[in-house]
Amino acid sequence: MDEETLIKACVSGNEKAQFQLFEQFAPKMMAVCLRYAENREMAEDVLQDSFVKVFKNLKKFTNEGSLEGWIRRIMVNTSLDAIRKNKKRKFDSQIESVSYLAPQNDFIEESLMAEDLMLIINQMPEGYKLVFNLYAIEGYSHKEIAETLGISENTSKSQYSRARAYLREILEKKGIGR
Repeated sequence: MDEETLIKACVSGNEKAQFQLFEQFAPKMMAVCLRYAENREMAEDVLQDSFVKVFKNLKKFTNEGSLEGWIRRIMVNTSLDAIRKNKKRKFDSQIESVSYLAPQNDFIEESLMAEDLMLIINQMPEGYKLVFNLYAIEGYSHKEIAETLGISENTSKSQYSRARAYLREILEKKGIGR
């Protein structure tokens, strides 16, 4: 079934089509949720909540951009909502000005698997992890991050800079990178 037909079938309430859509996107979207969640259980909850939103709002999908991108945006926003609900999480600082001294040509040797990198990212302080994921992985601008998280652009830049430094330090300790 092509994507347009699948969407129409899902919107009309066809359970087989909804299951097919879920099966098609759930593995990739679980990876997105895992990047934001503190554990697998939270990621599974976010995935479930997100797919409820996907099916509820699928009729609003306008075919502008990819369906996968649209679903990914819902996953990210639902993940961020879950984090906001957890009152224990706070950004560790509100630095109003950051200069970028870190070079932009960082690289990670091929020997570091993506899973290893995600484990390191998941160990970051929460503020670092959120901003790093949104900026480096999801492609949000610092302005969008600031608006989404209710922080200043400078705080977003600061958190990203600190996340890069944290990541660089861990990689150097492991003997990977420069």
